[in-house]
Amino acid sequence: MLAVVSRIPVGRVTTYGDVARLAGRPGAARAVGSILRTANRRGLPYHRVIAAGGHLGGYSDLQLKRALLAAEGLEVTARRVRRFGEVCWPSSGPRS
Repeated sequence: MLAVVSRIPVGRVTTYGDVARLAGRPGAARAVGSILRTANRRGLPYHRVIAAGGHLGGYSDLQLKRALLAAEGLEVTARRVRRFGEVCWPSSGPRS
């Protein structure tokens, strides 16, 4: 799952569910959250993994997550990424 996270491009986001699916474990979104929470691999863009629908999700420091995403050019409100369907990776059609 960490290999999938390492491939998320700058300025893009993906969901916990998409990470699980791309890692061959569809339906394991909660497991992805647990793995990312305890992982300690430097340089991985953990902040680019968000909840379904563009919500920021359970990141330990949402203010930091917002700042990191904004620094990559994403529009971020208090709780979600704007234009989620346009910035979601991998692109797989319309999203909410």
